[in-house]
Parts: sequence; structure tokens; C-alpha cells
Amino acid sequence: MRKVFLFLLLVVVANCFSQNKQVLYNMTSVPQSLMLNPGADFKYKFYFGVPLLSGTSFKVGSTGFSMYDLFANDGVDFNQKLRKVVYATNRNDHGALNEQIEIFNGGVKLGDWLEDKGYLSFGLYQEFDFWSYMPKDLAILALDGNQNYIAKSFDLSDLSVKAETVSVLHIGYHKNIADNLIVGARGKIYFSGFNATSTHNSGYILTRNANTTIYEQIVNSNLTLNTSGISKYIDEDYNGDVATDVRKQLLFGSDMGLGFDLGFTYYPKKNTQITASILDVGFVSHSKDVENFTYKGYYKYEGINPGFTGSDDPDGVYSDFQDAVKLDTLYNKYTTWRPIKLNASYKYSYGISSEEDCNCYAGEKKYKNSVGAQLFMMSTPRTPITALTGFYQRNVSDKLQLKATYTLDSYSYTNIGLGMSATLGKFNLYFMGDNLLGYRDVSKAKSLSFQFGFNFIFADSNEPPY
Repeated sequence: MRKVFLFLLLVVVANCFSQNKQVLYNMTSVPQSLMLNPGADFKYKFYFGVPLLSGTSFKVGSTGFSMYDLFANDGVDFNQKLRKVVYATNRNDHGALNEQIEIFNGGVKLGDWLEDKGYLSFGLYQEFDFWSYMPKDLAILALDGNQNYIAKSFDLSDLSVKAETVSVLHIGYHKNIADNLIVGARGKIYFSGFNATSTHNSGYILTRNANTTIYEQIVNSNLTLNTSGISKYIDEDYNGDVATDVRKQLLFGSDMGLGFDLGFTYYPKKNTQITASILDVGFVSHSKDVENFTYKGYYKYEGINPGFTGSDDPDGVYSDFQDAVKLDTLYNKYTTWRPIKLNASYKYSYGISSEEDCNCYAGEKKYKNSVGAQLFMMSTPRTPITALTGFYQRNVSDKLQLKATYTLDSYSYTNIGLGMSATLGKFNLYFMGDNLLGYRDVSKAKSLSFQFGFNFIFADSNEPPY
């Protein structure tokens, strides 16, 4: 029974949020910008983050509804609000939960200013992702039944959900291969602590009239939930310490995978910059502590509409149904692919902040202001999601940089973000928030995100600070 409950829990909950970090992207006064583009124009001699505090981000949201739609204290019955939300959404609505914490992070320039041998960065971070589409057809069937939906086919492929906790050990390298071109790459080893994936489902539930009194009911089910790292916790004989066991799995899970990032920065002119990156091209192979729950089969019934329960079992209909459409547990290996993310940006800088002498090849002049645009795309189990951001960046001084963004995405048309990076001596701190207008009433916001971190940065005296 606990396995059935786990299956239902994971396939009917909604939804998930894209991993776009448009405020941080290309804000190169912050070392963590290298994680969004391994070819970013990052010039510091070396840096290291405060362990567990160098980079923390959290995102949550939904395209279909807000918490206010369900839990507003307006005197409306919850069941009515739930039904209204379900009918207002569609099968492509999605929402979100993404959390990331850096365990450690650092980087160092190789060689000196006379012999540039590139830049090496490395670290370890923990990440949790949850992704699901709205299972609208199944939600309607659960709420209203099939009485008013004769001849409607309820699509089981609406069920699409992924949840995973991974730790990522990474090492990156970037180098100026020309005065106006920087390229970079990052290799990743994924350690999966927990995974639950149910994305390639199909089938339908259909009721139709054979004549005025006889119904024809068809259940064609091809549902699969793959899990790794959780079987012992749902085992009825498990008597371990959940907190201790979970902590061990969170950092270095038993399932592993590989991936990579690529990126570049190009200056067609001294004050014009083009960047792009592709992130998390990789996979995880799940072979340890694996359980696959399947609910597969075909059943056709003709007769008076039965209840399909053990107590309402005319002519053994329920038993026949159980024999035809079975819930099985298998132990097969499987592979999951990481969500691939694409970033691209164009930036124009103006207002030289200093007339001091410099080598003045592309990127070395220090500009006060920058404006530009960024495009973000991310793969999902169905169609890619996209976001377009316009931004303004202000270098107030060598020690303080600000960035403002306006983003159009599927969550909001009023998504305004702000970011700040400040350096006090060798100590750097940054704070960034997205969809700031939503903080006026978080219950009505369909998406919220923030990120912050603390680093120690040591500048190269032969390079500008940004």
C-alpha cells in the first residue's frame, strides 16, 4: 500500500520552475557567474568561497495557479477552488521547485600576466530539482468521475514528473585564445542521492455507450515510475535512522553520471560583447537501490457501470480488472538525462569610468554602464521553455556593481529582478532577487527566487577588476 501511495503522490502533484538565473548571468564581478558560462570574462587572480555559504539559490513557481487561488480566506469552499484551478489549467502548465547549495568553490589563474595559461575553477554543489506537468485529465477524473464525460478519452500521458537530488563535483578551465575571444569548458561528475522519474507514460481511460443501458469501458494503461535511492525508506521492515541515512546519500549518492558545460565570450568591438553557453549536457546511470513501479495492461468491460471496487464486484469484474491491469515492481537499471540549459547574451557598454593607461584590448576598458539582452532555454520532457531578459548594469565603482533585469517568461510579464555585488577588501558578497513585485503578496506570486553568497577574491593587479 505504501508503494501505491508513493506512486500516486509523485504523479498528481504539480509543478516546477525553470533554472534561469538571469540576474547572475554574466555578472562577472561574482565568481559564481562562471557556473553559468565557463567562458565568462572572469579576471581575478584567485578566489575561494565561504564553505556552504558561497552560493545559495532557491526558486519556486507555477504557471497554472498561485497559492492564493487555493487558500485565500474568501469564504469559498476549498473543493470549489480546487475544481476551478484544475479547469483553468492545461496539460502544458508547469511550475517549480529548485534548490542549490555550494559546498565549496574556488578558482585560480594559471601562469602570470606575461604568460596566460588560462583559468582553473572547481567545486562541489548539491542540487534538488522537482519537475511536473499538470495532469489535467486525471485530475478531472479524480474530482468529477466519468458520469458527465461519456465518450471522453482521459489521457494518461498527462502524467509527467521528475524529482532528483544530486551532488555535482566539477572542474572548469577557460582561456583567452585571442585578444577578443575567451572559451571555456567544465566537466562534471553527478552523484545521485534520490531519483523518481515518470515521464514516458501513455494510455487512456474511456467510457462510452454501447446502447441505452450498456456501457463499454476501456482502461489502456502504460505507466512507469522509476526510483533509485528510496526503496529502503518505503520498505515496511526499514528500522534505520532516516535523518542519518539521508544525510549520507545527499552528499555522495551511489549512482553516478557524467556531464559537461561549454561557453564563450566574444568582443566584436571594445564595448560590445556576445556570450553563449550550454550547461548540463549529461546523464546519470541508476543501478543501485533501484525499483520500478509499473501499472500496465488493457481491460475492456461491457455491461452496467460497475464501481470497480472490492465490495462492488459483479461477476468478478474487479478481479478481472486487477488481473488485466497489474501493479508490478521490477528492479531494472535506467538512465536519466539532465535538463540542458542554453544561454546567450548581447551587451553594449558605454561611459568610460577611468582614463588611466591600460593595454586597451577588448574588455579591458572599464565602463560605467551596460545594457543588453539575454535569451534562456531549457529542455523539458515535452517542449523547451524559454525566457527573454533585458538588463541594465551599473558599475558604481570597482567595489560595487548593480544589475536590473526585466524578464518575459511563462510565469509572469512583470518579472523585475535586481542584483548587487559588493567587495569589502578581499571579501565579496552578492544578493539577487527575481520577480520582486511578487513580494508585495507572496501568496499571489506565481514565481519567486533569490540567491546570495560570500566569497574571498584576490584581484590581479595587471587586470581590471571587471
